[in-house]
Amino acid sequence: MQVTETLSEGLKREFKISVPASDLDAKAGAKLVDLKDKVRINGFRPGKVPVTHLKKVYGRSVMAETIDQTIRDTNTQLFSERGFRLATEPKITMPTEQAEVEELLNGKTDLTYTVAIEVVPSIALADFKTFEVEKPVAEVTDADVDEAIKRIADSNRGYAAKGEGAKAESGDRVTVAFKGTINGEAFEGGAGEGIQVVIGSNTFIPGFEQLIGIAANETRTLKVAFPKNYMNDKLAGQPAEFETTATLIEAPQDLAIDDEFAKTLGLESLDKLKEAARERLVAEFATATRQRVKRALLDRLDEAHRFEAPPSLVDEEFNLMWNSVKAEMESAGKTFADEDTTEDAAKEEYRKIADRRVRLGLVLSEIGEKNKISVTDDEVGRAVIERARSMPGREKEVWDYYRSNAQALAQLRAPIYEDKVVDFILELAKVTEKKVSRDDLYKDDEAEKTAA
Repeated sequence: MQVTETLSEGLKREFKISVPASDLDAKAGAKLVDLKDKVRINGFRPGKVPVTHLKKVYGRSVMAETIDQTIRDTNTQLFSERGFRLATEPKITMPTEQAEVEELLNGKTDLTYTVAIEVVPSIALADFKTFEVEKPVAEVTDADVDEAIKRIADSNRGYAAKGEGAKAESGDRVTVAFKGTINGEAFEGGAGEGIQVVIGSNTFIPGFEQLIGIAANETRTLKVAFPKNYMNDKLAGQPAEFETTATLIEAPQDLAIDDEFAKTLGLESLDKLKEAARERLVAEFATATRQRVKRALLDRLDEAHRFEAPPSLVDEEFNLMWNSVKAEMESAGKTFADEDTTEDAAKEEYRKIADRRVRLGLVLSEIGEKNKISVTDDEVGRAVIERARSMPGREKEVWDYYRSNAQALAQLRAPIYEDKVVDFILELAKVTEKKVSRDDLYKDDEAEKTAA
């Protein structure tokens, strides 16, 4: 076997490899001998088929298998000897001329091919004991609890019919009947009766809640457009008109927050409701604290590990983000000008984010590998159970989906692995708690999530 490096540029490598025909013939011959005891051919006793006859019948297919196996074995040996960690699958270039292929399959010429790869750079990990991380901690106040209970009450309050001739206002509930058309034609699922719409809830497609000022028995034609990412492909992005008649206008009613209200929620008293609300808020604050600490740690890892990320991985990450961004903007009917930027500037910014994500992913992987951090099947199983519990009535469907979908399981495994690596670093780093208000804890939360 002869190996010649033909390209070494950044993280890209390319090799020309030549394997003598005699080596291929020997390997193919061994396969044919092994095949001798496995095949049944009319006219020959089991195990007595001459190898020469086997070669006539199976020679080309056996040589094709031999070539494929030789390429895999040769590449594995090459990458192992040179200590390469591959960023992507190798790109193999083989002879394509029919005459060359025939000679190769007939064992008359050497196997010559090229393999192009992109490697992961060696990563020098920082000393995590030098890391300093601030941990923001917010205390749940009585006001926070009262606000949470008020939100619960608002979502459970009743509605009462408004007087004759009353018109709908924001927050009112309007019961409607409607018939939808696209280009004058009715469509499946476009009609309904007794449908309740709370104005301002944004639970219907954009534009459908244009009902402020409508009165009972009044009919309006609502002109709307289905979102471009609508679940029904036939309706996605389509403009539609809904002939809508209001049959009832109701106003939200005040709801007393007392023991009786708590009992409607299955709790013994208002005090018990407050306890439950406080426990939930404590958990929510803890989650927010965790996210803030994690983002701060990722920022520190980003600063401490500057290296060239494999371009193909950055391109792949960028394309995923960019396609998602464009789809969301099209769905919302926005342009880059609406965001005070240009497409080129946005692309540059998202490419930086893609580069950061790839580098951090490689760093976390390196830390986990060097410190033997892994995710057990039990941990993944618990994650599947939690996901199933979050979808009552569809538990079996969720369980079957993950059991038969390796990629979906990998998507559950990845964040568990990341969290375990983060916890490992935090055990070494110097973490200092800082008391903050609830507002400070959630300050710029969405912007920070995007950056992270």
